[in-house]
Amino acid sequence: MDATRILPDLQCSLLCEEVRQEANGNFFIIGVVNLLRVPQLPIVAGRLCVFNRWTAGIGRFNETIRLMAPDQMTVLRKAEMKFELNDAAMHTTNVMFFGNVEFKAAGTYFIEVMVDDVMKLRYPIPVVHVPPPNQNPQQTPPEKKD
Repeated sequence: MDATRILPDLQCSLLCEEVRQEANGNFFIIGVVNLLRVPQLPIVAGRLCVFNRWTAGIGRFNETIRLMAPDQMTVLRKAEMKFELNDAAMHTTNVMFFGNVEFKAAGTYFIEVMVDDVMKLRYPIPVVHVPPPNQNPQQTPPEKKD
């Protein structure tokens, strides 16, 4: 790396349901995902967002986000975004959206965050199958009369 380029730090990365931005530039992060409890498998998540904030870097960079299957080899989704930081005291926020993600099996999935092919963070997203409670309990058949 030359003196005019410093690889940025990843200040935070959150998987969430939605990200919105106010007129003043502040972000609303809605539905931070710790794990996914699902009533059936396979299941499709209509929309997942990855909110990343970068700081303390100088230069132009390429951010890559990967959603990895439990086998840790299969890439379910990949997104890339270019960004620039001109001053190490500044920051930038990137939001990437994954639509219609199919989770075929329960297990631990992973979000990987890279900048210029350098892994900055990898975190687990467990998918847990929790069947819905039986809403129609089995009724005992009526007794037969002789």
